[in-house]
Amino acid sequence: MPLVVATWNVNSVRAREARLVAFLERARPDVLCLQELKAEEAAFPFESIAKQGYHAAVYGQRTYNGVAILSRAEPTEVRRGMGEGDDDSHARLLEARVSGLRIASAYFPNGGEVGSEKWSYKLAWMERLRAHLAATSRPGEPFALCGDFNVAPEERDVANPEAWKDTVLCHPDARAALARIAGVGGLEDAFRRARPEPGLYTWWDYRQLGFPRNDGLRIDHVYASAPLAGRTRAAEIDRNERKGKQPSDHAPVLVTFGD
Repeated sequence: MPLVVATWNVNSVRAREARLVAFLERARPDVLCLQELKAEEAAFPFESIAKQGYHAAVYGQRTYNGVAILSRAEPTEVRRGMGEGDDDSHARLLEARVSGLRIASAYFPNGGEVGSEKWSYKLAWMERLRAHLAATSRPGEPFALCGDFNVAPEERDVANPEAWKDTVLCHPDARAALARIAGVGGLEDAFRRARPEPGLYTWWDYRQLGFPRNDGLRIDHVYASAPLAGRTRAAEIDRNERKGKQPSDHAPVLVTFGD
């Protein structure tokens, strides 16, 4: 059976609960990684998610951050953060195993402005993630790193490269840090394996008619280890979830893997 893995920065799970439930009912992904919950675990809508036939592993944080993994099969081996000794209070990484697939939902720091403390934190966090994956990856294991990476890897991932060059989302140092993360276990951008064409974006600013003008960036990703990436069959960005009433500023990304 095909395996559909999706990722979506919902930008507040409480504000987007109805949309999330409708998306699950319509798209029926096998696994959905969520970011920017902006809610503690106690405020997560477990009941409405369960009614759609999904289990939920949650690593929440009040007001900021927060990640989750929703799956039709019950997740096991759930891990929050980057392990023992991690004193970072930001809820940005959640890992689990779902029917033999090891999967991670990650919300990378935005970085604010280049040269700021937030920028330094972003680069340091990305290096910590690289080291964490290097320590926990297993050769030959199907693994997916999904989430809002807050990095557009290439020029084709940006509608207006000139306007965004050297910002925290497109800076060469951020792109290099992402490439080092991908180098751990040979992770591949599964979306690009199926959809190499330009003009495909996952985030559009609420302001200045960003979405109607398709003035966006592709910063939400599904990276897969070689055993999984080789099974990539299709990929799409669900632009419908950026339309209508109270949308997130991000659209879901769905990647279909074959047997």
